[in-house]
Amino acid sequence: MTFTFRPLDPLKDAELLHAWVTHPKAAFWMMQDARLEDVERAYMEIAADDHHHALLGLQDGVPAFLMEKYDPAHRELVGLYEPQPGDVGMHFLTPATDTPVRGFTRAVITAVMAYLFEDPTVQRVVVEPDVSNTAVHALNEAVGFVPEREIQKPEKKALLSFCTRDQFLSARGVAV
Repeated sequence: MTFTFRPLDPLKDAELLHAWVTHPKAAFWMMQDARLEDVERAYMEIAADDHHHALLGLQDGVPAFLMEKYDPAHRELVGLYEPQPGDVGMHFLTPATDTPVRGFTRAVITAVMAYLFEDPTVQRVVVEPDVSNTAVHALNEAVGFVPEREIQKPEKKALLSFCTRDQFLSARGVAV
């Protein structure tokens, strides 16, 4: 599977995002009760933030998933760990579907990681999924993430995990 990325347009993409983030299978996104205006507002705030960016992943030009990247020294993890130069935080969401494609979500997280590591300043990707989200923990491990510890965020208990460029390449079977 081949994916491309484009910046999310908070107004143009709001209806699509709203359907994705309010679906019961997106419970860990914590926007189940969001109205369309709430989604627009949340992504307008991200669009205006120098330290947080939202992108749509496209498959054959069609929106297929959401990816956010953020600077953990300024967003999400401030005060919860000691950020290193070259750290970037990441979230991704694959929408619920009635016709799942085997290996799709793993292909998405692999593409997201490859996209992040295209930036030579990125040395390590940081994630903080809910501790009970075992499906994403397995996906994270498959692309090279190593859990460090549980942390308490305001909205959840999270598993702080890291993946260096070498860990990602090694997980993909690329000699480092």
